[in-house]
Order: sequence, then C-alpha cells, then structure tokens
Amino acid sequence: MCSSPHIVAIPFPAQGHVIPLLELSQCLVKHGCRVTFVNTDYNHKRVVNALEENNCIGDQIHLVSVPDGMEPWEDRNELGKLTESMRKTMPGKLQELIEKINNQGNEIACVIGDGSIGWVMELAKEMNIRRAAFWPAATALLALSFSIPKLIDDGIINNDGTVIKKGMVQLAPNMPATDGANLVWACLGDFSVQKVIFDLMVNNIESLKMAEIMVCNSTYELEPEAFSFVPEILPVGPLLASNRLGNSAGCFWREDQTCLKWLDQQAPNSVIYVAFGSFTVFDKIQFQELALGLEVSNRPFLWVVRPDFTNSDAYPEGFQDRVGSRGWMVGWAPQQKVLSHPSIACFLSHCGWNSTMEGVSNGLPFLCWPYFADQFLNESYICDIWKVGLKFSRNKSGIITRKEIKTKLDGLLGDENFKARSLALKEMTMNSVREGGHSNKTFNNFLQWINT
Repeated sequence: MCSSPHIVAIPFPAQGHVIPLLELSQCLVKHGCRVTFVNTDYNHKRVVNALEENNCIGDQIHLVSVPDGMEPWEDRNELGKLTESMRKTMPGKLQELIEKINNQGNEIACVIGDGSIGWVMELAKEMNIRRAAFWPAATALLALSFSIPKLIDDGIINNDGTVIKKGMVQLAPNMPATDGANLVWACLGDFSVQKVIFDLMVNNIESLKMAEIMVCNSTYELEPEAFSFVPEILPVGPLLASNRLGNSAGCFWREDQTCLKWLDQQAPNSVIYVAFGSFTVFDKIQFQELALGLEVSNRPFLWVVRPDFTNSDAYPEGFQDRVGSRGWMVGWAPQQKVLSHPSIACFLSHCGWNSTMEGVSNGLPFLCWPYFADQFLNESYICDIWKVGLKFSRNKSGIITRKEIKTKLDGLLGDENFKARSLALKEMTMNSVREGGHSNKTFNNFLQWINT
C-alpha cells in the first residue's frame, strides 16, 4: 500500500462549496496526500467539461461521482428537494464507493465532508473511518447554526424556524447582524423549503459533533468573535489558488479568458467587476436597471452574465452599442485572476463567502447585492464590521434603480477611505496564510492529524 494518505472529499453540490474544497484538496496533494473527490453525477460532468481545455488538476486527485437521486431534467436549484433527495440516495452510494476503493488496496485514511451534509460524518463514523468536516462559509454562519436552540429559547424563532420577533439578529458585538427575515433558512423559497433547510441545519449541528476535526475557509483575524463562539473550528483560509501558485478548479461553466486581455487594456484601478455567483437570477426589470446603472456610471465594467441569469434578450435596446468596448460581458470569468488584476477598482458582488474572501484577499472595496442564504450575513461583515463596502437601497417596488447604482458607485470610489481599509484588511488576511501565520499553522496541524 502507498504510504501517502488517501482522502475522500465530498462537497455539497453547489459552486461555492465545490471550489474551496477542491482547493483544499489541491493543497493537501501538494503536501503528499492523494484525494478522491466525489461530486454528484450532474456536477461531475459540468466540472469535467469546464476543465476540458485547461485541466490543472494533477493525477493525485481522482474526480469521481455518485448519483444525487434526482432525474437529469429536475431543477437542482430547488435546494429543499435536492437536500432530501441526496439524504435518501447518496449515503448508500458513497459507502459502496469507499468499500470498492478499500477492496482495491487503496484504503481510505480519512473522509473530509462538507459541513452542510452532516450525514457524511455519520457514515464515516459507522464505517470507522477518521473524519474531518470542512466549513466553506463564514464561521459566523456556523455560530448562528449552533445558536439555533438559544434563538428558540429567546423567543426569536419557533421550533420550525419561523421568525417570531422582528428586527435584527446579532449574536454578539462585532459579529454580523441580519434581519430576522434574512436568516439563512428564512429567505430560501416558500415555507416548505425553508423548513427542510432549517431541519437540515438543526440535524447538522448534531452530525458535526461526530467530526474529529473541523476546518474552515476563513481566518481568525477576519472574524475573531465568531471563533470564540465556535472554538473547535480551525481556520485554514483564505483558500486561493494563488497561495500555492496554481490555478483554480471546480467551476461549473467554462471560464472566458478573453476578459483578461480586455482588462490588460484598461487603466489601473478603473474597472467595476460585476458578478453574482451561481444561483442569483434577475427578472427583466432588475436586469435592465443594473445594465443602465453600469451604463450611466461612465466607468469601464466587466460583467459576468451567466446563461441562466435572466431571460434571453433582456439587455436594454441599444445598450451594447452605446457602452461599446467600455463594457465587457462574459458567461463566466476566471474570477480569482480577475480580482487580482490591477485594473479592477471594486467588486459589485452577491456576497457569497468565496467571493467575499477573494475580494478581501485582493484589497478590493465592495458594492453588496445579496440574493439569499448567508449572503446577507456576509454583507453585514463587509459593510458594518470591516467597513470596506456599501449596501444598496431598494425602491418601493423592491428594485435597485440605475440612479442608486450610480450614486453608490460614486460614493464608494470617491472615498479613498474604503480603498485604504480594504488594503489594510488584505494585508491582515494574507498574513494569516504566510509562513508562521495563524491559518498556515492550522493547516500544518491539520496535515499532521491526517498523517498520524
């Protein structure tokens, strides 16, 4: 048997979960581990297709898949349906896969499971395999999850997760605050979906207790109060491909590299980068207001417009002709390379945790446009705690108007304090992964745990 430890890694099947766990896997491989990375069948095909032209994953990571229990045509953005289907189907399939690997003499030393799918810890414990949980979101979100019993006792929410007491929820000073209506489970579709997600979070609290070690894509310096709430979780972030001088992998769409050449032609610190992650969708009215807001800003912009972001032909009439080469639209971007480009001035973001960590690590100020789940919590970090971004206000119809977009852009880029604070936050964050930094030491301890 090969002496290098063999790890099975299983992410929750969403873009913001696959990329950081695959990045952690590449870090482990760089230090002598072998990894079998288990996506769902549906996402496995997407990742492999996106990698086709630029496969930066070495032969020490084996990409495999198991079914998620849903039919190919079903909508996997229906998170309630997806999580229930996974729970029924995937444990048995994962067990079969691990037994097959073990029987081939490649015995699994450790399972790393996404903290959002706690049943992985249950299965690994049943199979008597060492187990680590990986938390890809803010530690503040884990603290919120662990605080659910107290939120119920304090009369803020019911046993089913419905919000009783209106207003802001904040676990402690210097931790992000969010409106009760925007609690992570409370803004995910109708009540039946919210209840499935809430129950999943409650169950995961117990499942995560089965983990022998928990690591996360964060840094102690960014959220010290959250780590005091959940001292058992260990930060190893920010998990960026640039930290190991490599390329990011795990995207569901092919990256359009042409935008990098376009960025090369722009002035330093001039471009607005606009990207909303893998879930956000806009109706035609909001999409057009965003387009017109970028147009009237009179600044160059790079805008990621996924194929499923909005209805086809939704651009305002004549928009593309009017903005000309000042605006560049792509279906998907090599985001980590974009954010580190010297021409980028700010990041107009949905505030997913991956995007938040990538923007912070590059010293960029933010314009925050959260869509759902934990993104409102992250917006609070950016704007209220770290003070490196601005929030948008909506009109009576719930729309963020072109005027609001221009006003906030001018406010953000016209105030040098935002850039100064962003650069200070970058330095503090990146110190953590340098030799002797907090995250660097934690990663080395994690490696040592794997190897013993």
